[in-house]
Amino acid sequence: MELRKDPITRSWVVVGHGEDATIPIEPCLLCPDSKPSQTLLALPSDDDWKVRVTPHPVPLYRIEGDVGRAAEGIYDKMRGVGAHEIVIETPHHNRPLSRLSDDEIGLVLEAYKRRIADLKLDSRFKYATALKNQGQAAAADWTHAYSEIVATTFVPRRVLYELRAAKTYFEEKERCVFCDIVRQEERAEKRVVDTQGDYVAFCPYASRVPFEVWILSRKHNFQFESPRPEARRKHLAALLGRTLRRLEQVSDAYHLVLHTSPNTSVHSGEITEYWKTIADDYHWHIEIMPILPKGSRSYALKEVYFNAVLPEESAKYLRILESAL
Repeated sequence: MELRKDPITRSWVVVGHGEDATIPIEPCLLCPDSKPSQTLLALPSDDDWKVRVTPHPVPLYRIEGDVGRAAEGIYDKMRGVGAHEIVIETPHHNRPLSRLSDDEIGLVLEAYKRRIADLKLDSRFKYATALKNQGQAAAADWTHAYSEIVATTFVPRRVLYELRAAKTYFEEKERCVFCDIVRQEERAEKRVVDTQGDYVAFCPYASRVPFEVWILSRKHNFQFESPRPEARRKHLAALLGRTLRRLEQVSDAYHLVLHTSPNTSVHSGEITEYWKTIADDYHWHIEIMPILPKGSRSYALKEVYFNAVLPEESAKYLRILESAL
């Protein structure tokens, strides 16, 4: 397995994962009776855990070894070095994240924070984040509630786009574009789905798919893993739970990705230029993209998304859904 870079799009692609990518489904590897090779984190404790983090049984990236950057003619490649972990969100097999209590969801978010912070201590890793694929249509590996922590030796292309746009906006206006978006969405009210404390859930103005939702904090912060002293993450947990319960009435499958700052202790390559203002211009956020039933076209060629539902209508519909069902 290795990573290869597309010289045109500058995307890194994992190739050669091969036949060893088969993941056993039964018995469930995430249930308490299973014996993981290693527990990386258990909250609140090893003996009575509600959230447990383990290495992925069939990782996309492996933590051992050097990056081994090399050229092949005009192409760039490197070894598949990184980290790939499983966050087991609950010991109960049939309880999705949306049906956990606010405190339990808060423990999941705490696990994200701790593992991302720990992985960023490794100077090989330029980026670390959390993601969740729920449902068969999202290619989830298990029905047991879980999410993933991934650390890579590169910054994903979409995050690079965000960094570039945020830096340019800050240079022009000396303001964070994400903070401005939150303020405008709250003034307009049309696309806001829900709020809790300092956190806002809304359908983006240029939503890529119907019912896409972002969650941002009103208070500026570029690193999810380093919350502001006054941050009340229980409010974030409550808002995330309600948002997921709403979305699950639209679709039983979704992708969730946490966008946080790259590893600012790494100063090399294509991301060096962003470090001077990144604490001021970037803003962590959560993106959730539901997967609608077949027949609802949401993507076209050349990375132009086609969304048949206006974000304003999506937000209006999600607002009226009873999130506590």
